[in-house]
Amino acid sequence: MSVKGRIAAVLAAALVSAGLMTPAPAHAAVSRAQLALRWAPIHYQDVDATGSHALGGRSDYLTRVDFDGDLNGRNNWDNAGQPGASFAAHVYYSVVETGSHWYLTYFFFHPRDWIDHPFFETEHENDGEGVTLAVEKNGTDYGVLRGAVTVAHTNFYSYVPAGSSWTNGRETIDGTLQTQSSPYDSFAHPVTAQERGGHGLKAYPQYTIDGDGVVYYPSTTAETPSGTNDRDVQYALVDIFAAGGLWAERDNANLFAGLGTFAGDTSGGCGVGTFSCGTNSANAPWGWDDGDDLPGRGEIATDPAKLAAEYFTVPGTLSRSYTYNPYSGAAAALKEAARTAPRIVD
Repeated sequence: MSVKGRIAAVLAAALVSAGLMTPAPAHAAVSRAQLALRWAPIHYQDVDATGSHALGGRSDYLTRVDFDGDLNGRNNWDNAGQPGASFAAHVYYSVVETGSHWYLTYFFFHPRDWIDHPFFETEHENDGEGVTLAVEKNGTDYGVLRGAVTVAHTNFYSYVPAGSSWTNGRETIDGTLQTQSSPYDSFAHPVTAQERGGHGLKAYPQYTIDGDGVVYYPSTTAETPSGTNDRDVQYALVDIFAAGGLWAERDNANLFAGLGTFAGDTSGGCGVGTFSCGTNSANAPWGWDDGDDLPGRGEIATDPAKLAAEYFTVPGTLSRSYTYNPYSGAAAALKEAARTAPRIVD
């Protein structure tokens, strides 16, 4: 520091001490909600209006688990077709943190996993798939995006954005995670996409819109699509760890048939005219599993540092010690349940 700089600093300190000057406030770290909003995906949802189970395309719209006004997982297929059903767009998220990284999991919910033909595929009540992003802390407010793992049924797919320092690990990287500017903020967001019907989720354009579809943008507003081909719909985020949220309801037997597995039955016409209807066939993030890979059931959300270490080669520091992880309080129960639970076919 120059002589003038030292003099200015001493003078400023003296003025603060004398009560004649207020010190500048320290820069506040962004909240987890702000972090989740900044990295939330721009999301391409393919839509099909074919057949009665599609509900004119509404079965492919994103919504909340309690879109019908209750937390009963066994009436969601039925209530999706009722006049009072809300398809205002919401996406659930959780944030866990280590000394080196943030891990952001986004969970996309549909009341129906549906098909419109009778051959070899099953439908089921409730559908939950998503993505976990790894963001490296680099001294900036929001860090830098390094990698992503998506959930498509019972398989995981890994991606890195252009320029990422992360490379293949035990699993081969499946593609590039594209980014796109949002009209609702100043950030470039990762871009994801889901297929119609079964709602497998991958990085765009490995899935994309084929004909009708909805493009969802992260926001603080929950909009309802105006129709099956609405390319500008805002979605709001819902914290999985919020009071009364999904994690708090994990032992609610009306919503979950087991730890991480949504309750669902065959009422309301599920499976009628198709091959079959499965029961208790959808998962929350702490139930996601790729049975062929080493991370255990649910660890994509509950222990994502382990997932990152398995799926990628990471230069530099990859801390495995969590400084914030509400899932960890139930880690023993989660691991025991994962060890003994049957594999859910989504």
